[in-house]
Amino acid sequence: MHEMGIANSILEAVRTEARRFPDGHICKVGVRIGELAGVDPDSMSFCFEALVRETDLEPLAIDIEYCSRRHQCRACQTIFPAPMEGAQCPACGGMDSVFVAGDELELSYLEVEDGTSTSGT
Repeated sequence: MHEMGIANSILEAVRTEARRFPDGHICKVGVRIGELAGVDPDSMSFCFEALVRETDLEPLAIDIEYCSRRHQCRACQTIFPAPMEGAQCPACGGMDSVFVAGDELELSYLEVEDGTSTSGT
């Protein structure tokens, strides 16, 4: 299960970034996972939660954005979701397209709470 190693790498990156916010607390990390990255989002969430449990990062949450495979039509430049085979442009019907997205595996954002404020509502 390589999701455990990836989840661990995400936590290392969060710890590194946390140093930039000495008065804050990172409460959520956003991750983009492409369809072709070979990572199961459910397994990733499970591994991440297991690694965070009972650590100084708890209750850090993960928000996974699953990205479909997308192509761009060479004729009209339309970007569209594409199946593994037969990527016909929905705008012009052209069959000449190039792969542009769907293999992402990246941190997209960190949500940081200010440690000096209190929430009353």
